[in-house]
Amino acid sequence: MAAREDYDCLKLDNQLCFALYACSKDVVRRYKPFLDELDLTYTQYIAMMVMWEHKKLTVKQMGEYLYLDSGTLTPLLKTLEKKGFVERNRSREDERSLVVSVTEEGLQLRERAISVPEKMAGCVNLDAQDAQVLYKLLHKMMENF
Repeated sequence: MAAREDYDCLKLDNQLCFALYACSKDVVRRYKPFLDELDLTYTQYIAMMVMWEHKKLTVKQMGEYLYLDSGTLTPLLKTLEKKGFVERNRSREDERSLVVSVTEEGLQLRERAISVPEKMAGCVNLDAQDAQVLYKLLHKMMENF
């Protein structure tokens, strides 16, 4: 039988994954009131951020940016299209490929969303240096996955 200290690796407080999970849930929860004003969920918000940056992408490209599969993106994009923020059309070059474009209404939404990052910064109690370290570490983890 293993020694009691061998079980320390199974303590919840010793799990990096749990800390990431709990923080992620809380960050998304804190976004909610700001995104409710925009009639967006968090996942719709990050999809719109990619659209504001790139204007036009294939669903595959969007999935690569957001780390989401097409099964998650398809209903999300249908909803954003119903709201008038994006358009989905088959590629002229490759009929199998679906191209997503931001609409004028979607670009107007960007103007309303401009204050969200600053509002969120007020909810996350980190100084600029700690935030930069966390950013670098998280992106390093993402690259390794």
